[in-house]
Amino acid sequence: MGNFSLTHNRIRALIFATAMIMFLFGLRLVQVQALQANDYRSRSVNEMERVKTLQAPRGNITDINGVPFARSVAATSIVVDQTQILNPAKVAAFVAPILNLSVAEVQTALTGKRKWNMVAENAKPATWLKLTKAIDAYNSKFPGMSPERIIGFFPERSYVREYPSGSLIASLVGFVNHDGIGATGLESSMNSIIAGTNGKYSYANGYKAEIPGSQSEIIPAEPGTSVRLTIDRDIQWVASKAIADAVAKSHAISGTVIVMDPKTGQILAHATAPTFDPNDTSKVSLVAMRNPSVQDVYEPGSTGKVMTLAAALEEGKITPETVFTVPYALKRSVKIFHDHERHLDQRLTSSGILAVSSNTGSIKIGELMSNDVLHGYLTKFGIGQKTGSGLPGESRGILPKVGDWSGTTAPTVAFGQGYSLTAMQATSVFATIANDGVRVSPTVIAGTSDASGNYTPSATRESVRVISSETAQKMRIMMESVVSGNGTAPTAAIAGYRVAGKTGTAQRIDDTCGCYHGYTASFIGFAPADNPAYVISVTIQDPKGMHWGGALGGPVFKDVMSFVLQSKGIAPTGTVVEPVALNEKQLIAKKALAAKKAASVKTN
Repeated sequence: MGNFSLTHNRIRALIFATAMIMFLFGLRLVQVQALQANDYRSRSVNEMERVKTLQAPRGNITDINGVPFARSVAATSIVVDQTQILNPAKVAAFVAPILNLSVAEVQTALTGKRKWNMVAENAKPATWLKLTKAIDAYNSKFPGMSPERIIGFFPERSYVREYPSGSLIASLVGFVNHDGIGATGLESSMNSIIAGTNGKYSYANGYKAEIPGSQSEIIPAEPGTSVRLTIDRDIQWVASKAIADAVAKSHAISGTVIVMDPKTGQILAHATAPTFDPNDTSKVSLVAMRNPSVQDVYEPGSTGKVMTLAAALEEGKITPETVFTVPYALKRSVKIFHDHERHLDQRLTSSGILAVSSNTGSIKIGELMSNDVLHGYLTKFGIGQKTGSGLPGESRGILPKVGDWSGTTAPTVAFGQGYSLTAMQATSVFATIANDGVRVSPTVIAGTSDASGNYTPSATRESVRVISSETAQKMRIMMESVVSGNGTAPTAAIAGYRVAGKTGTAQRIDDTCGCYHGYTASFIGFAPADNPAYVISVTIQDPKGMHWGGALGGPVFKDVMSFVLQSKGIAPTGTVVEPVALNEKQLIAKKALAAKKAASVKTN
């Protein structure tokens, strides 16, 4: 009986132990299958598979109306498992014409023992479809295990960057490099948001290579943010053609046209010549890839005179009809300055000095202010500082400190030399006058859209008052005389519209010798002059032969502004302004006429 009790106890203990073991095993199974499943799956991926980046499509870059300037297009890279190609020469002869490749390069890609090898990178999806259909048709002639059948080709998803407008706006938009990363322009400066977030996929790893067809997505790729520009493609096209023709005709080095809304700072066109095709940059020089509107600096010449006169008006030193004796030549310090055409002493008003673009007259007006005051106004207008456009590589320009000015600096600065700026800065100066004295930071970005299409407009641009509204209005009236028959740019006049502007013909600094060589011709203006809607700047670098800003820049301005006003539905204001007197003789006649009218009114 005792032995039976002992045996019974042992059996009970054995059953209990077995039950505990099964219970613990069950707990471990639950832990593995339920609680640690993801962890073990990750280990499995790490140990049995490999992980690769899944390319994300870049966001689009479009014009203001959604017309694409840059977009990512789905592509299919065609790869091969070389171990499945039994007759590389025969298969290459069949495949090469479909892929539009030579038989030799395809045969090289098919020959070997690699489980993964590239045959055609970033091919069009239609090419892959054409290949598979051709292979299926070929294989249908042979039984399932026949060695004659073609197998071993596999597709891999990728994207290629496409620029539908070609060279139209290349210097602004830029392009991506071979790795799909922004290399220049907005593609580079906004790469972090346009690029999106790459995903990941796993694949079976063969003999040191990815086994084609084994891919499995782990983390989906997130498409990049799309950027909507302020650029209007139609206006861009007209501006591009106009500046390209002008550069070619004048045999110039380069040219730029900028169209800007002075109230918002938005750039409607940004055209440069020469340009390049971002779809094929293999033979394009780094110089051609630059954005000259913000990267190239030059002395403005006579377009800079508007700042000198605006400062003098604001300081109460002159009125539009203050009379000056203007000589052909004027000695200051150790240098003699002169006007571009020889003349006897003239009695010109401030408006007349601007209209005929007198250097000596501008020097006399500049001398009514201290160097600190003149320098201060140039700074307020944005000279020597970035415009805030956000464009990559933007230069501050060059504005020497007053303490570094020599005896000839002040007179030189007064007529627009001795400092340098960019075409974007020059455009901003005139936009400030057009916008009643308020400088608004220029921009080419209207807003952005995320991968779901949610659009976010850009923030309102920063603004600062530079001169009073009254001074700006006086300047606009004075600048209308430049476009008159008595001014330097009658070629910029537009029938039915009041137009204001200023020509510039500046000596051009040659970096190779550190000396002046050649010219920068420019014209910047706005319309309608009494209620400016748009500002357009035209800059032409180193034209050969004829180099006057009015003759070269005026017609370009007229062509582009005429199209802008019509396309935007800007009607003539219908107002008439009494022209300001340009010289003492006109001023005397004007005063006499005013006195006669006053006497007539008094008599009546």
